[in-house]
Amino acid sequence: MSVKGKVVVITGASSGIGEVTAKLLAKNGAMVMLGARREDRLYKIANEINVNGGRADFRAVDVTKPEEVEALIKAAQDSFGKVDVIFNNAGIMPNSPMSAVRTAEWNKMIDVNIKGVLNGIAAVMPIFTAQKHGHIITTSSVAGLKNYVGSGVYGATKFAVKNAMEVTRMESANEGTNIRTTTIYPAAINTELLNHVGDEKTAANMKNFYKQHGISPDAIARVVKFAIDQPEDVDISEFTIYPTNQA
Repeated sequence: MSVKGKVVVITGASSGIGEVTAKLLAKNGAMVMLGARREDRLYKIANEINVNGGRADFRAVDVTKPEEVEALIKAAQDSFGKVDVIFNNAGIMPNSPMSAVRTAEWNKMIDVNIKGVLNGIAAVMPIFTAQKHGHIITTSSVAGLKNYVGSGVYGATKFAVKNAMEVTRMESANEGTNIRTTTIYPAAINTELLNHVGDEKTAANMKNFYKQHGISPDAIARVVKFAIDQPEDVDISEFTIYPTNQA
């Protein structure tokens, strides 16, 4: 199989992993619908893709609002006639020690990292169930596999994503709907996530760590393409991606 001709909806598409993935998939013949809050960034990315011979459209979306995610999916159908893949990539990482009790940030992570993913799943599930095919890809984190000091709530949201995605896969297999799921666990990938860490000590430590180990989001984009490229009867359900020098 190939990504060519598939319609892929990407959230968190205005920078980092989402932007790079959109460009790579479009370069290889996919039609991409870009979603994020920063409409100006989406316009520039979609225009770049279209100028270079790809096909892209965009819609501003706040993934914490179910109706906006549903509208994003509808926009993809209107623009390209169908939806084959959703890449739930939107996420935030304002890490801090639990003792800092930054509850506003905790709640925002829950809204974006958990509810945002569930809203994406809910928006495509009726479509994928009816057509008996589809692919749900979600960005989790190595913090969704292991415990890290300073990422108690962030890690909790990413552990939740792991469970929701695997249960979705299992239920689809039982129901015969052929919905593939792929959960991605990136380690130190250079994106804008670090810009929103409000706890000063945590931010300094993380920036130093990423300076030593961080790699390009292109690494994740290639994995997304690989997952989509598999035959329809093959579901590679999980990928963990580390920089080579990250222990």
